[in-house]
Amino acid sequence: MPTQAAHPNTGPASVRDPVRDPIGAFLSHLAHVRGLSPHTLLAYRRDLVRLSAWLQANDGPEITRLDESTVRRYLAWRHRQGISGKTLRRELASLRSLYRWLLREGRTDLSPAVGIRAPKSPRRLPATLDADRLCSLLDHAEATDLLMIRDQAMIELFYSSGLRLAELVAIDLGDIDPREGELEVIGKGAKTRRVPVGTKAREAIQDWLRVRANLADAAEPALFVSRRGTRIHPRTVEARLAHWAREQAAGTHLHPHLLRHSFASHLLESSGDLRAVQELLGHADLSTTQIYTHLDFQHLAQVYDQAHPRARKKT
Repeated sequence: MPTQAAHPNTGPASVRDPVRDPIGAFLSHLAHVRGLSPHTLLAYRRDLVRLSAWLQANDGPEITRLDESTVRRYLAWRHRQGISGKTLRRELASLRSLYRWLLREGRTDLSPAVGIRAPKSPRRLPATLDADRLCSLLDHAEATDLLMIRDQAMIELFYSSGLRLAELVAIDLGDIDPREGELEVIGKGAKTRRVPVGTKAREAIQDWLRVRANLADAAEPALFVSRRGTRIHPRTVEARLAHWAREQAAGTHLHPHLLRHSFASHLLESSGDLRAVQELLGHADLSTTQIYTHLDFQHLAQVYDQAHPRARKKT
């Protein structure tokens, strides 16, 4: 069993003895053949070393000689500890990867984890803010300086278009079409999608653009910049949203995912159109999003205009 835990991919793969140190040899393979990151390698190491330690403590077989019943007993033990289904699925994936390597190396004939599924964890509903409360907070916010004007625009855009944090940070000046009220963003998997930008968000962005030059470097293409004049960092966005909530006495921890979840919840409550909402969110699961590909943007924009609390024009 390996004792070096600090850096799992040190040394060439050839110095690892796959018989005496199968985990170390496997990690060397992942590092030098597949080129996985140190963070991923440490995750593999934690999962496999934990299992190996449990096997030793319970007089079990070597990790390379597991059977299905032993794997099930280990998962049951972890589950009784309160470990989530998500974590157990990751640990199973680590074990399956180890055995795929063992199969290629001719060290085993069968993977004991192929037919095993981890226990399901109860799905926790994402937190949201009530639409009336959120709109009231946004309407009564007073932007008193450059950073607050920028923050107001970021918050409005998060809620207006259901953006992920990385999507908002990556927006450049030319990505928004103010005439059409549309924004092009690059989501997960480098997939590009268009989303509507509501009236309130467009107004807040125009307010920011009028003063942006006071902060931004002349050649900086990013829509939102930090006080240093360069593209704003995701951590800065998170900190500024929390600061904005404290300034408004919102009584809640405001963060990008809360605004994105509120966007989805409020649109779905008003429209009942699940397909349109998921299309606007840029759902990452291809098997789910494929059923939305026939929906054209005009339909999505119509649902958005009719349903979003801050897109509807006052009568």
